[in-house]
Amino acid sequence: MRSQFYMGLMLTSVAVAASPAVAFGQTRNFDVAAQSASTGIVAFARQAGIQIIAPEDATRGRRIVAIKGNLAVADGLRQIASASGLKIVSFNGRTAVLATGVMAAPRSTTQVSTAVAQDTTAPTAVSAPDENADIVVTGQTTRNRALITSSADITLASRADIDRKAPRSTADMLELIPGIFVESTAGAVSNNYSVRGLQGGGQRFIQLEEDGMPILYSGGGADFFFDQDLTIDRLEAVKGGSSGVLTVNGAGATINFISKTPNFTRTEAMARGSYYNYGQKRGELYLSSPITDKLAFNVGGYFQSSPGVRDNPFDYRGWRIKGALEYRPEAGGYIRISAKGGDIENAFYADQPYRFIDGEPSGIPSLSTQFGNVGGDAFKSIQVPVSTFANPSGFREFRYQDGIKAKTAQFRIDMETPVSDSVNLFLHSRYLKYSYDFNGLFPGSGTGNAGLTSAVNYLTPGAGSPINDLLSAGRTAFPTATRFGIRNLRTGTVLGSNQTTDLNALNGNGFLQRTTLNHDYIDGKDFGLNGGGTWEYESGGFKNSLTVGAMYYDVTREQDQSATASVVNDVRSNSDIYDIVALNAANGVVGTLSDNGLVSYGDWGAGIRTRKDSTVSFYANDELSIGDLHLDGGIRWERDSATFLDGQAAAVNQPVQPNVPGLIRTVGSTFDGTFARTQRTQSKAAYTAGANYQFTPNLAIYARYANGFQTNNTDPITTIELYEAGVRYQYQRFISGSATIFQTNFKNQNYNFANPTNPSQQQNINADLRTRGVEVDVNVRPITWFSVDFQGVFQQPKLLNLEIDGVSQGAQYEGNRPERTPAKLFTITPAIKLPNGLGEVYGRYKYVGRIFADAGNGVALPSYGVTSAGITINVNDRIQANFNADNIFNVVGLTEGNPRQGQTQAVTDGYFYARGIVGTTYGGSVTLKF
Repeated sequence: MRSQFYMGLMLTSVAVAASPAVAFGQTRNFDVAAQSASTGIVAFARQAGIQIIAPEDATRGRRIVAIKGNLAVADGLRQIASASGLKIVSFNGRTAVLATGVMAAPRSTTQVSTAVAQDTTAPTAVSAPDENADIVVTGQTTRNRALITSSADITLASRADIDRKAPRSTADMLELIPGIFVESTAGAVSNNYSVRGLQGGGQRFIQLEEDGMPILYSGGGADFFFDQDLTIDRLEAVKGGSSGVLTVNGAGATINFISKTPNFTRTEAMARGSYYNYGQKRGELYLSSPITDKLAFNVGGYFQSSPGVRDNPFDYRGWRIKGALEYRPEAGGYIRISAKGGDIENAFYADQPYRFIDGEPSGIPSLSTQFGNVGGDAFKSIQVPVSTFANPSGFREFRYQDGIKAKTAQFRIDMETPVSDSVNLFLHSRYLKYSYDFNGLFPGSGTGNAGLTSAVNYLTPGAGSPINDLLSAGRTAFPTATRFGIRNLRTGTVLGSNQTTDLNALNGNGFLQRTTLNHDYIDGKDFGLNGGGTWEYESGGFKNSLTVGAMYYDVTREQDQSATASVVNDVRSNSDIYDIVALNAANGVVGTLSDNGLVSYGDWGAGIRTRKDSTVSFYANDELSIGDLHLDGGIRWERDSATFLDGQAAAVNQPVQPNVPGLIRTVGSTFDGTFARTQRTQSKAAYTAGANYQFTPNLAIYARYANGFQTNNTDPITTIELYEAGVRYQYQRFISGSATIFQTNFKNQNYNFANPTNPSQQQNINADLRTRGVEVDVNVRPITWFSVDFQGVFQQPKLLNLEIDGVSQGAQYEGNRPERTPAKLFTITPAIKLPNGLGEVYGRYKYVGRIFADAGNGVALPSYGVTSAGITINVNDRIQANFNADNIFNVVGLTEGNPRQGQTQAVTDGYFYARGIVGTTYGGSVTLKF
């Protein structure tokens, strides 16, 4: 993966004098015979009236196809490159640069262009993507600006980089970006990620985009509605800087997934089948073809079936499909209509019990650290009592067998039109209708370590029992009972509190725990529009590009998280649920205290809420070059008219429906059918300025200041301030890379967490975060067939001025590390190219430094390193096989503790809750190209 730039060597200038008036979409009458690339490129360049620059060794032994008839110059160039196996490094309408095996330029979030270049005979441009894809720049708005001249921290990962990573989730792909800390332990979706010292779970400051528009306006949660497949060409990212100006809610970073565009030159088809050892099966298809010389389409998607990476008796299935129809007018530009839809289920994993042995995290007997999962058959379908205002039946079904079920329906229109050679207008719009039905298990939620104790303690009345309130009610309800016991809902087996030997032998560990059933349904509508124009002016050594535009978003998000309840279950994979029962002297059941294992209802409040946002942004970004000095600055002003409807809890909890067993006679926190309405209109400006000076074609330095923000509906706006300075360097093919020093100030970082003594009550943290660090991204290629990538961040994050519920915490948290934030994070990726284009062998070592589970820094989760490897074999021109293995040495790694235990977590008797990475997984794919 390279975020840098490429410089051609031994250049052969094949050109005629190029007219400065050549337009990207201009057509010419071509008559170029099929021939060797070295002569055919010269012939094409003469007929096109452009200059083409290519390394001499890149054209040697290659051929081009015949190019005949009226054809746009850019389309003809694509055909030349495609047929000869070359890539378009850059093209500005006058000068094209071709090369082999190099990578793509990043894309503007405000502009799509069919070609990008730096007009120079010594190209210092980043490389081109798939020959049929647009060349784009995330974080920049000049269409012909080389990355070495950028003053933003930009990263790119090609399709090959994504395949090499073999991501099991969208979050996995983010690990290709230096400085992004990913907690991809929840499964394929609902993962956490953060950037540059922001505490774990800060993904709402990172905007995930698809083709230059946010997947969701709010940022966080976008991975429910996006997957990479054969329709995705590459990933591009910009951290801080212009990110907060060119998109909404991207003050920390913008990560843009770029789709393949329709192929105007030939029919293109691909099919891929994948299988992994944990049971995932996936089939992918992609098809693109021209309909006329100005109209083309593409369509692609996948179907998959997977139980998830951890032990699971259920199989989750689903599909996604995406297609586009693109028209390219005679005058240039394009109009693209696209749509996507999907219905996909995924497994979800939260925290589980661990223990420390000699300072190292390990598992509990019967629950593997690497593949253990308490979820299973017992949780397949559970009827939970709820307010009749939330559901008229008085019940809401929790369905672990469905996991997370996400539905997507999106329609999109994108267009660009050149008004003149220097003015270009663009408009991007999309409407997304989405929903997810989340059925997730949260062991230890709210109760924390106190809920993880022996079965004997559970059944012994007193402060040591996590269900003492229920036992007290049982004494009153069943005065003749001698003791309490548990009854296995699957087997019917009853064990009394006096059967200590059997209880202590339960599943080999003797533990019970309380597990929260979180049923969270979201129904949303998200409309977005981004329109504007770019004016470019060039005279001598002076170049200027000004982009202005406006964005509008109208968003509604309705949530039903009622009926959040807890059960008592044992501690093992595919765990059993237990009823709490009252027993006589002979351990005969005289009464049942729980409701089919349920020991509480309405744990997390009424759970009904709606958020609405209507926002408008105006922005401008100017990029100026004077010789080797490049200056840029941007500003975006946004106004958000927000409404929050919070479902109110009744003063008196509603009774459960008739015939509900057990002693709990109300549904707990009860939605009463009314809402508290909060309306607030807030506005703020984000702004940035940067400078880059290019000393030589191989060396440049840059510096930037940015001030961005995150809207939070009616909650206070959060501000992020960034200072950074860096150097970019390359020496021929041997080394290229960058190093950046930065300081990030997250002001008034504000979020809620569950009160560990009363989970239905939310507490608020407000704090400043300051992070200073160094980020490195380097590629070394000592010989042509071997390279090593190193990317990493070394930082010092600190908490300052922390308040809980508005009360200053003084020195207790001052200077602590923000929760779930590593100080050291790096990846080393060596790769060996096999001879004769046979393929590649690659490895990866990822190191994650020690993190703390809580802001109080009470539970330290150790550092760990994960080793992965893979091989890609090009069987022939049409068949490629890939095999990869992750976590080869079966390392135990923990990414978070128990977020709902509070901000002062602890290890109790050697035990604690955390969320961990999985053990060794392996699998592969076969890709066919037609």
